[in-house]
Amino acid sequence: MPPSFKYVILGGGVAAGYAAWEFVLSGLRPGELAIISKEQVAPYERPALSKGYLNPEGPARLPGFHTCVNMGGPAERHGPEWYAQHGITLMLQTEVIGGDLSKKELLTKSKDIIKFEKLIIATGSTAMKLTDFKVPNSDARGIYYLREEADAAILDKAVKKAKGKNAVVLGGGYIGLEIGAALVINGVQTTIVFPEPHCLRRVFTPEIAAVYQTHYDGKGVKFIQAAVVGFVVDNSLNVTGVKLKDGSSLPAAMVVVGVGARPCSYLFPKQLAIEQGGYKVNGRLETSLPDVYAVGDVATFPIKLYGNEMQLQGHVRHARMSGKYVVQSIRAQEECRVIDDYDYVPYFYSRMLDMRWQFFGKNVGDCVVWGLANVTPAGGKFGAYWVMDGKVVGAFLESGSTDEYEALSRLIREQPQVTDLKKLEEDGICFALTVASPQVVR
Repeated sequence: MPPSFKYVILGGGVAAGYAAWEFVLSGLRPGELAIISKEQVAPYERPALSKGYLNPEGPARLPGFHTCVNMGGPAERHGPEWYAQHGITLMLQTEVIGGDLSKKELLTKSKDIIKFEKLIIATGSTAMKLTDFKVPNSDARGIYYLREEADAAILDKAVKKAKGKNAVVLGGGYIGLEIGAALVINGVQTTIVFPEPHCLRRVFTPEIAAVYQTHYDGKGVKFIQAAVVGFVVDNSLNVTGVKLKDGSSLPAAMVVVGVGARPCSYLFPKQLAIEQGGYKVNGRLETSLPDVYAVGDVATFPIKLYGNEMQLQGHVRHARMSGKYVVQSIRAQEECRVIDDYDYVPYFYSRMLDMRWQFFGKNVGDCVVWGLANVTPAGGKFGAYWVMDGKVVGAFLESGSTDEYEALSRLIREQPQVTDLKKLEEDGICFALTVASPQVVR
C-alpha cells in the first residue's frame, strides 16, 4: 500500500518549516504529517544563503539556520531530530513530478504514490536560468545560480578559488546586489551587470539607487548597464568572459546569475486555477480544489489592505506568515470555526555590505525622498514615502532602528492622509513615529 498521511506539505523551504511548527503547536499527532522535499536537508531560512553563507568570517552553516530560528532563538532551531521527535516524516531527496489531486495522490520521480487527506503546496520558486532563454554558452562551467543550500555550497568553493580574479554578477536585484557584496568582501574583483536604468528598480527610485551604487563603487564593485548576449568559453567549456550587446566583453573567472525567479506552479497542469503564474487561493489560502492549499512564493492571494487585490509575493516574511496561517486555517475548518482571512502587508528588506534597509507597502504615486543630505561614503539614515490619492501607501528606510521600522509597518496599515509633500520631506522618519498608532497590530 502507498504511504498515506493526514497532512502532506509539498516542498521543504521556509513555508514548510513554519507550517510544521504551527502544526506541532496546535497538537499534531505522531505520524499525521509528512514533508516532501527534493532537497537533502531539513527546512531552513533561505535568506542565509545570500546574506551569510558566503561571509569569509563566521559564515552561516547548517544546522545554524534551520527554521524557525528567527522566531524563537536557538531553542526553535528545527533540525532533522526535531521532526523525528514530533513524529513528522521528512521525505528528503524526494522529487514529486505530478499526481492526481482529485484522488489525493502525489507521484514521485521514482514512480511511488503518496496519498494525503489535506495537501499544502509550498514548492516556492526556482531561479530563472539563461539556458531557458538559449543564451549562447550559458551551460558553460563556472556559471552559478543560487537558490538552494546545495547551490550555496558549490558557490562558496568557487568564490574561494576566485580570490583576486574577475567575477561578473548578472542582475541588479536582491540576489545580484547581495552576491556582489559577498564577492567583493571575499577579495573577488566584481562587476554587476544589468539592463535596467538602475539597480533594484522593483523598489528603488533613481535617487535611492544612486546612493547604493555609489556605496558599492567605494567598496570596489563596478556597475555596468548593459544586456548580456552570451559567454566566452575556453576549449574545455569553462567560462572566461561575458559578451555584451554592444560587442564588448568582460573577463570573468566565474559568473553568478541572479536574474529573477518564477513560481514552481507546473506540477499539476489543468488541475488547479492559476493566476499571475501562481496557484490562485482565497483569503484562507485554499486553492480551487477542496483540501488543497498553497502558500509562500507559489500562491497568488488577495491582499486585504488593497481591497483583496490578487498578488504574488516572493518574500521570506510571506513564506513564514502564510506557512503558519495555513495551519490555523486548516484547524479552524476542522473545528468548524471561522477565522479572519490572511492579512499581509507587502514587505522587502536587504543587507548590502554595511547598509540595511526595509520597505513596506507599494511604491506607486508621488515619491518623497528625505535625508539624502545626511548620506556620506560611510552611509547614513535616509528614506522615502510614496503618496497616492493623498494617502501614504509605501515607505522605505535605510539604517533604521527596530522602533522606526515597526512605525513604518503600522503607518502603511493606517495609510494616513497627507496634503503637504514638502512638510513630509522635512519631517522624515518623525512623521511615521508621530502619526503611526502603537495600537495598530502588525
